[in-house]
Amino acid sequence: MFHKLKQFNDLRKQANSLKSKLAQETVKVDNRAVTLTMDGNQEVQEVSISTEYASPDKKHQLEQHVKDAVNDAIKKAQRVMAAKMRESGDFKIPGLS
Repeated sequence: MFHKLKQFNDLRKQANSLKSKLAQETVKVDNRAVTLTMDGNQEVQEVSISTEYASPDKKHQLEQHVKDAVNDAIKKAQRVMAAKMRESGDFKIPGLS
């Protein structure tokens, strides 16, 4: 039982370490209407909206551009996360490795 607790504690430390590394990584998406910056933990850090789309008559277009930018940034952040996990090489999940 103590061995399992130690494995869990080690896994938690590895996860926290990875989270810290990912917080330092950023991805940027620019689809002309919206520029979005997200960190490796998938937290939006910055959003910039082109003045061309900041009018009520372009609300629907702007909403679509924001949605697309967020989805693209999430995909990029997930790729960064996967690369960091492979890079560390020691992120082993007990029972799965």
